[in-house]
Amino acid sequence: MASAPDRGEASQAGEPRQDRRLEVSDVTVVEPAVLKKTIAGTIVGNLMEWYDIGVYGYLAVIIGRVFMPGGSPTAQNLFSLGVFAVTFIARPLGGVVLGQLGDRAGRQKVLAFTLLMMASATFLIGVLPDYSKIGFWAPILLIVLKLLQGFSTGGEYAGATTFLTEFAPDRRRGFLAALLDLGSYLGFAFGAAVVSVLQLTLSPDFMASWGWRLPFMFALPFGLVALYFRSQIEETPAFQEAKRLQEQEDGKGPKSLREVVATFWREILVAITLVAAANTAGYALTSYMPTYLTSTLGYDEVHGTLLTLPVLIVMSLCIPLAGALSDRIGRRTVLRMASIGGIVLAIPAFLLMMHGVVWSTLLGLFVLSVPVALYVSNLASCLPALFPTSSRYGGMGISYNIAAAVFSGTAPFIMEALVALTGKALAPAFWVILTSVAGFIAIIFLPESARRPLPGGMPTVSSDQEASQLVEGQDANRDLDVDEVFRQFELDREGSAVR
Repeated sequence: MASAPDRGEASQAGEPRQDRRLEVSDVTVVEPAVLKKTIAGTIVGNLMEWYDIGVYGYLAVIIGRVFMPGGSPTAQNLFSLGVFAVTFIARPLGGVVLGQLGDRAGRQKVLAFTLLMMASATFLIGVLPDYSKIGFWAPILLIVLKLLQGFSTGGEYAGATTFLTEFAPDRRRGFLAALLDLGSYLGFAFGAAVVSVLQLTLSPDFMASWGWRLPFMFALPFGLVALYFRSQIEETPAFQEAKRLQEQEDGKGPKSLREVVATFWREILVAITLVAAANTAGYALTSYMPTYLTSTLGYDEVHGTLLTLPVLIVMSLCIPLAGALSDRIGRRTVLRMASIGGIVLAIPAFLLMMHGVVWSTLLGLFVLSVPVALYVSNLASCLPALFPTSSRYGGMGISYNIAAAVFSGTAPFIMEALVALTGKALAPAFWVILTSVAGFIAIIFLPESARRPLPGGMPTVSSDQEASQLVEGQDANRDLDVDEVFRQFELDREGSAVR
């Protein structure tokens, strides 16, 4: 099991913790077996969440034709990508509601709920009658189901990152948290693979009339399997400890939404900007690219999907390596590399794709994937470290999903609109550059969190031996400020934790 620290009588009495030395009983030990089960349950669930999102992106061109048959190809694409953006409008609400619930009822319960809701909404898209059957009700119901998806996803990433980072040992948090985004992009790749197999085995007419529904319908059985894995994981030691201390304080719960925003507005702004930069590049590579390759560069729908598949797989496998790199050289350093990569590589990447042959398009996609891998490998570990335990899920839910609503979900729509307005296939590159400039500025205000305890919590290790070594070497450990650890713990307990 994962063992939360026993704070002892002095802690329970609320005595000051400053100038105390760290003791073995203060250190949280997460056993490897528990950690492996947590990683599996979190990643498998996240993979299925992003499979559901990815499938829509890879079928966006067909969906535009099915639900808006009377429009021009440009109007159909903009409608389909606009509906994709609608998903993200509901994400802040889901992030707020489910984030607050996760800080009160627990991370594990909320994560099981988000997965079941997402799988159900995706399945219903697969059986939804199209425009030829029910007229204008078809696009309206499609939007409703995408809003349900967005509400669910609003609690998914914030909860999954909170859950995994609270379980991860401090010295390996970058690598282990990056596995979550490995699952995300493998989910996109899985969606691309399913769509590609259907496009290669089914006739174009059947794919356009009924075959496009199959990937959405697969989501329900896939989601039930993922739900089983997620139901096997325990609640995090950090949440259990925070809950116990809240009960000792006469039932005082986590901060309200207003209190979270008022206390952590600086951290929220930093997180929003970083997510905007990372997800603009990320969604350019994933959800927007099939439309861009097909509608702008003239590839057929099969190649529009297949060309992204190897890039997603290779990039997914590199994400944990970039996360491990941040454990060694720091989150801020890797994120600087990502933002500079977005600024410098965006134009060459799109120029290579615009060259119009398969090898150059693949190379352009790989070039664009470099800043994406460096960005996303760090978000899951550095963003939760901006908030203390009692407000972590809520803070993540607010910041990540506001950025997702304003920038991430709209990225494919904005880039397609830029192409339509300017007539220039290179236009999307400048949107990637602009958001990466903003990301570079945000990194200046980002605290370094590599190898350090999460705020409001105690150091986390993977064995009793490591706990003893940490305590023995605490005076020489440059990554461990014991006074600051205890200060943050007491502030979080009192409900006033700040960075």
